[in-house]
Amino acid sequence: MSWADVTLREFQNALASSEPTPGGGSAAGVALGQAAALAKMVANLTLGNDKYANGWSIAESVNAVVTPLLDEGLNLAQLDSEAFDAVVAGFKMPKATDEEKTIRREEIRNSMLGAAKVPYDTACYALDLMKLLPDLATYGNENAVSDVGVAGLLASAALKGAIFNIEINLNSLPETYGVEMRNHLPTLSKEGKIHSRLCMEAVRKILSDE
Repeated sequence: MSWADVTLREFQNALASSEPTPGGGSAAGVALGQAAALAKMVANLTLGNDKYANGWSIAESVNAVVTPLLDEGLNLAQLDSEAFDAVVAGFKMPKATDEEKTIRREEIRNSMLGAAKVPYDTACYALDLMKLLPDLATYGNENAVSDVGVAGLLASAALKGAIFNIEINLNSLPETYGVEMRNHLPTLSKEGKIHSRLCMEAVRKILSDE
């Protein structure tokens, strides 16, 4: 079953259940897709409107980034569930002999690395989107600036939630695993905070000028 093919209520009920998946990583993927959808709406409300001709360029840039994310956010939600299911399966592997223990340990470590990689992709995509939102708020259709704000909040939640999931999986692994992700995490977090703040400031400025 794909999370892209269930109703909102079914997904919400699955999140609320005691099953290990879906969890926060899948919710972050969905949040990314919803942020992308809102940003695309504002971009489309800007394009072709002569009043916002100065915003057409940023709207086109937004559409180029977010259009693939409409599907990719849902795909990441599904992949996150599958990745953690693999972790659970690894822990259930036999461990009666030294050989079985070695095989089980490597399977667990590799699956945990995969469970870190999926939210890492979510976080990177979220940051790509967040970088565009301040200008979309400033130059896009002002009647939808609140929607840019919500997109920014959702993208920020996707990024921060994804980082939590990256960290919890990497923390269970030797430091030699996921080195590139470990090194990039501080930058992801720092830049996410910067662009989230810039988005909120741009939204509030437009709202206060109305």
